[in-house]
Amino acid sequence: MSENKTQVLSVVIPCYNEKDNILNIVEKVREKGMPNQEIIVVDDCSTDGTRDILESRIRPLVSQIIYHEQNGGKGAALKTGFAAATGDVVIVQDADMEYDPSDYEKVVTPIFEGKAKVMYGSRFLRSKAKGYLANRLANKFLTMLSNFFTRQHLTDMETCYKAFRRDVIQSIDIEEKRFGFEPEITAKVTKQRIKIHEVPISYAPRSTEEGKKIGFKDGVRAIICIFKYSL
Repeated sequence: MSENKTQVLSVVIPCYNEKDNILNIVEKVREKGMPNQEIIVVDDCSTDGTRDILESRIRPLVSQIIYHEQNGGKGAALKTGFAAATGDVVIVQDADMEYDPSDYEKVVTPIFEGKAKVMYGSRFLRSKAKGYLANRLANKFLTMLSNFFTRQHLTDMETCYKAFRRDVIQSIDIEEKRFGFEPEITAKVTKQRIKIHEVPISYAPRSTEEGKKIGFKDGVRAIICIFKYSL
């Protein structure tokens, strides 16, 4: 990507109670991410000591740390991070260790090259399914339902790795506070008549016991959001 070396990727990391993972993921982003990137961490009012780690270990490693004084949810944290981004392209990085920043290049290159405005990294495109069966089935159902309304052809609407041209994501008013962000942003990108492209990515799922925060209520909310933002 030498022709794009002057372009910058903004990596937005929303985190909530990730004291065991946040330093590892920041170091991984710095090691395996893009040569020209800014890292923006949005702490969503963590109460487990994450903030102490952010100040003592992470502040010198990142471009910005933004603190929420009230817990708002992943969507709220992303809204804050997107507004602060200054790079040409913006990508979402969860604070857990499920996704590998080594995949950034193949996700964002089409945007840097002007071939796409929005890219999703799919966990299920040309790869063996991983994770709990119930979660995979729920994701498949939600993706199919979203596709029905948006006419996109996605295999993984709920993926973390969503990348946008900065002017696109900053033009969208994000309303959902929690995981409803995923179907909301998919619907609102579609309403801008933008085709969402996918590339396959690696995935190492973690369990609820390991800190995975999405649950049944989030799935119900996702269904509501698909109808709400698509119609």
